[in-house]
Amino acid sequence: MKILVLLMSLAAFLLVTLPGPLYRSGLVELGAAFAGFKYAVITGVAALILLIVQMLFKRQTVTFTSAAVAIVFSLIAILIPLRMMITANSVPAIHDISTDIMTPPEFVAIAPLRADAPNPTTYAGLETAKKQREAYPELQTLQYSQPKSELVAAVEQAANNLGWQLVNTNASAGVIEATDSTMWFGFKDDIVVRVLDQGGERLVDIRSKSRMGKSDLGKNAERISLFIEELDQVLGE
Repeated sequence: MKILVLLMSLAAFLLVTLPGPLYRSGLVELGAAFAGFKYAVITGVAALILLIVQMLFKRQTVTFTSAAVAIVFSLIAILIPLRMMITANSVPAIHDISTDIMTPPEFVAIAPLRADAPNPTTYAGLETAKKQREAYPELQTLQYSQPKSELVAAVEQAANNLGWQLVNTNASAGVIEATDSTMWFGFKDDIVVRVLDQGGERLVDIRSKSRMGKSDLGKNAERISLFIEELDQVLGE
């Protein structure tokens, strides 16, 4: 039974850790990858139940190492999908986040790259704006006193520091476009930053939009917040 418990816990672990790399490499479809999470939880729970049965009725076959490995693998298989589920229930099911929800920055150079993406480049609309404002009220248009050229350079530097792939920089228009990929599944999200003159101040707006999926699990809002922190560091604020 010890071997069975170990094999089941390992299978559960693989079912939750391999879908991302397999999907990213094109070996499995997204539906199959997500199905792996469900089976990971089922297999992980089954492994823990078998381990309990083993400890109750075949205690002599249990070793500390085998039990520890089975518990760790099974808990990872169970907790990762549960954490994703909790996150999905705690954030709105939106995938287009902008600091300016009335006139969000527009994708230009990136638009052709999204030609086959399920989510269009157009802003998701007023309902999305309302949900965003309720969930992320802190995401607002930024104001800086630095010259426009300095801000554009700082935006580029911040994007590079975060590992984004720069697609377009139009210094005169104050527009910077970039693409970021999620680490696990390699989902591509696109970002556009707009720098506008307004009297003696510069207004900076950031928009981050997923190419696919109804909900981004809060990733786009998190990305914008990280960018704002990085930009302030680059500017020394």
